[in-house]
Amino acid sequence: MAQSPSGVLRHASFGTSGMAESDIRALTGCKGVQLVAVADVDLGRAARLKKNFPDIRVYQDWRKLLDAEAKNIDSVNVSTPDHMHASIGMSAMQLGKHVYGQKPLAHDLYEVRRMTEFARGHRVVTQMGIQIHSEAPYRLAPMLIQNGAIGKVKETHSWCPKSWGDPAPRPEQEDPVPEGFDWDLWLGVCAKRPFIGKGYYHPAQWRSRLDFGTGTFGDMGCHIFDPIFTGLGLGAPISVRSEGPVPNQWNWALDSRIQYVFPGTEFTAEKTIKVHWYDGAEKPPAEVRALLEGDELPNIGSIVVGADGVLVIPHWSRPLLYPDKKFTGFKFPQVASGDHWAEFARACMGQGKASAPFTYAGSLTEAVLLGGVASHFPQTTLEWNAAKLQFKQSEANRYIRRGYRTGWEVKGL
Repeated sequence: MAQSPSGVLRHASFGTSGMAESDIRALTGCKGVQLVAVADVDLGRAARLKKNFPDIRVYQDWRKLLDAEAKNIDSVNVSTPDHMHASIGMSAMQLGKHVYGQKPLAHDLYEVRRMTEFARGHRVVTQMGIQIHSEAPYRLAPMLIQNGAIGKVKETHSWCPKSWGDPAPRPEQEDPVPEGFDWDLWLGVCAKRPFIGKGYYHPAQWRSRLDFGTGTFGDMGCHIFDPIFTGLGLGAPISVRSEGPVPNQWNWALDSRIQYVFPGTEFTAEKTIKVHWYDGAEKPPAEVRALLEGDELPNIGSIVVGADGVLVIPHWSRPLLYPDKKFTGFKFPQVASGDHWAEFARACMGQGKASAPFTYAGSLTEAVLLGGVASHFPQTTLEWNAAKLQFKQSEANRYIRRGYRTGWEVKGL
């Protein structure tokens, strides 16, 4: 395990803009964290970051950073497109580095399982970047479920209006690669293909592409399912079914509707529980929305239907309880917000534990990615054997693990 000298956590970032920049600023704002190196395939973006951190060392190839800086860093954040999360995160853990990994934990189910197992068996601190997990609203919601405020839970409905998908075919074109941008390094483990400009891949729309992103569900599902998983104590589902459109050869579909069946827990009303997901233009059905008694549905969030009431979990806002008449004057537990990044940094320095380690985030991410697999088989109930990491329907198993481009293999993946 990496050791931090003199109370300083020497840190490296994979990625320098977008969410990576947010992670960098949050982590370097934590006591004792020192950014020493970054890697970004886009040197122009790295140069902009270096203006604010002039002493950092910049690499274009993440592998070269790990080779050159292995003795100089204690921790990393992996804030790249989804398709590279596993390769970088696993390589860093194998060197004994603590890893703050952006959600989803990885692109494929197999990658997630291997990363989870490695983290469980080695003394490295890990934290998935579901930062609202540490905020008061997402701490409060599980407490309300487990304290029995709405009774035993019968079903849940979660939604997000983002539209990371594209029904159009991939354009038949090849554009010039921008100066300072290494397209081959950006592709990483994925097969070679022509570069398409105007943000088709980099930096804007990779989430919509099957090989590189995980769609709206992969982007937001780990956030929105988090308080439900925590509150109900969910693990692996029994089955998953898509009622939405099918991805094309290149891109995720829009407007997903996914239904899971999970084994029941001590907090559920029955031996199993249905968990629903909707994105894009899709929303929970009218009879579920009616439980809000005419109030507007939050833009993003979840509805938890209990035997004795309804819990609404808006994304980033305090939970709500219905029916209003029953819960007038209800005293919510006092819950303080935490700092997700500072919690990770402190844990790396031996002070406390991370609350969203890969051992928790792995099962959460697997559930989300199962929804993506189901979208390839609409109107079909896929039965999932988590212990064997396989579906009963063998035709779905080809989506569990992808091949890596020759020369990009990583031990353990």
